[in-house]
Amino acid sequence: MKYVLVSGGVISGVGKGIIASSAGLLLKTLGLKVSSIKIDPYINIDAGTMNPREHGEVYVLDDGGEVDLDLGNYERYLNITLARDNNITLGKIYKRVIERERNGDYLGKTVQVVPHVTAEIEEWITRVAKKPTDDTGEVPDVCIIELGGTIGDIEGMAFVEALCELRRNVPREDFMQIHVSYVPIVHHEQKTKPTQMAIKSVRSYGLIPDLIACRCDEALHQATIDKVARFCQVRVPNVLNVRDVPSTYQVPILLHEQNMLQMMKDTLQLDSMTISPALVQKGEQIWATWKNLCLGLEGLTKDVEIVLVGKYLDNADSYLSVIKSLEHAAMKCKLNLKMEYVDSEHLEITHSDRKVYHESWAKVCNASGILVPGGFGHRGTEGMIAVAKWAREHKKPYLGICLGMQIAVIEFARSVCNIPLPQATSQEFDENKVDKNAEKNDDRLIISMLEHNPGQMGGTMRLGLRPTIWQPNTEWSKLRALYGLENESINERHRHRYEVNPAYIEQLQEQGLNFIGKDESGVRQEIIELKDHPWFVGVQFHPEYLSRVLEPSKPYLGFIAASAGVLKGITEAEQSARSSGHNAGSNGLSNGHTALFHEVVV
Repeated sequence: MKYVLVSGGVISGVGKGIIASSAGLLLKTLGLKVSSIKIDPYINIDAGTMNPREHGEVYVLDDGGEVDLDLGNYERYLNITLARDNNITLGKIYKRVIERERNGDYLGKTVQVVPHVTAEIEEWITRVAKKPTDDTGEVPDVCIIELGGTIGDIEGMAFVEALCELRRNVPREDFMQIHVSYVPIVHHEQKTKPTQMAIKSVRSYGLIPDLIACRCDEALHQATIDKVARFCQVRVPNVLNVRDVPSTYQVPILLHEQNMLQMMKDTLQLDSMTISPALVQKGEQIWATWKNLCLGLEGLTKDVEIVLVGKYLDNADSYLSVIKSLEHAAMKCKLNLKMEYVDSEHLEITHSDRKVYHESWAKVCNASGILVPGGFGHRGTEGMIAVAKWAREHKKPYLGICLGMQIAVIEFARSVCNIPLPQATSQEFDENKVDKNAEKNDDRLIISMLEHNPGQMGGTMRLGLRPTIWQPNTEWSKLRALYGLENESINERHRHRYEVNPAYIEQLQEQGLNFIGKDESGVRQEIIELKDHPWFVGVQFHPEYLSRVLEPSKPYLGFIAASAGVLKGITEAEQSARSSGHNAGSNGLSNGHTALFHEVVV
């Protein structure tokens, strides 16, 4: 096993996840099998209970793990399937150590950070690194480890010590470190002192970077590179110039141009490894496709304007996977994505600032398509309902994800079926909720699921990979055509607490709201679609979790294509690709998803 550690200094949020993903992608182009681990030094067990306005989105894996958003970067770039254990938190480690202490595993010894906590970390890394992540089902050749936060943070010191131990315990050629540092520009001068101090701190803790990736708003001057190399004790070629580029998908190309792959090959002695010719050929194809897709972005001339109506706009990372999925779909359609963001509260008729109200509605009306993503709670939902009504009545392409689907159902029930309040709302929105254990079912349109335990936080939702069965007589569906009419079911990742009340399905369908996809029991509603509309689709699952750079999510692809008026051509292209065998995974299952689905769900 080869290990590549990606650490950071000076400040957080400078792109360690993108650089770690890019390093993994470059290794995959050689035909190597790659895995990834993200270390988060917070005491939370996982990201499931963290506010997206503070922490960013919660990313969900096939096995239902609620993890850091950087694991989404790994899966999107590397086209691999990770599990909850690929995200290590300080909370998980301490929970495990305390459980072992209570079980007597330490034989009465005094339990300490060193060696017990650090040993647990090292064991976790070496164990998880060996788990297969792709369709080969084989042990990976390389594991990329991203250490969250910055070196020197008090909560991360146990991980730093454990990584020092890992570095000491493996052969020199099996471990390398990439340290990401920020080079600020002050009065037009590129300052290297923060990087010098960061590297000094890293080395004092026992970690010695092989490569230094310098993040900067502009290209580094040669004098800056020379200074970093001199004072940080690395060769000049080992200072990577990671300047801003038009798209993060161009970062692997930028790093490749600076011989990063060759330096990884030399440091890790990769030339001595035996790689299957089939995997070598696959790696070459991946790289050719990636370059062809990403280098053509600056030449795109046609725009598609999408407005995202959400409620967590304070943090740009709250809807990261949604934005990435839109980008993947736009690249596939050869379109330049233009995004507008509207706070759903600003669209409510009761909003106090009338100027903001009208400006927000102007953005909605001028967009080519409207997207309402997932979320929790009552705040801002009336604005979302108003948007869904406008999109339905004005034939504007609409995509509702999770809450966005429930919003569309509520709006249809109120406007078309004339179902009165309080029935035509969600139990989540209604303060006068019926007790979950009451004998009579709740009469709300959207009700709480059995898995949801309102009295317990973390992991009590419907999580992970689940099947959706296409219903009879749905061959007309635009969405189903993208997945492939030959497929009777699809599998997508879920994260939700509420669902459509089955008692209202017949009434809604009689008025034209089609529930075209349901779970294996036929009770839970997974997909809605209006028949006589350019694109009005709602999905209870989160398709953004399975979107990949080279394989866009079907709901997002259809939404972007419909918004740009090219849906027919894209659908025909997808059908042609499937028939020629070039679109593996078009039914929502790729890279071992079928086997994992049977393991996790069945």
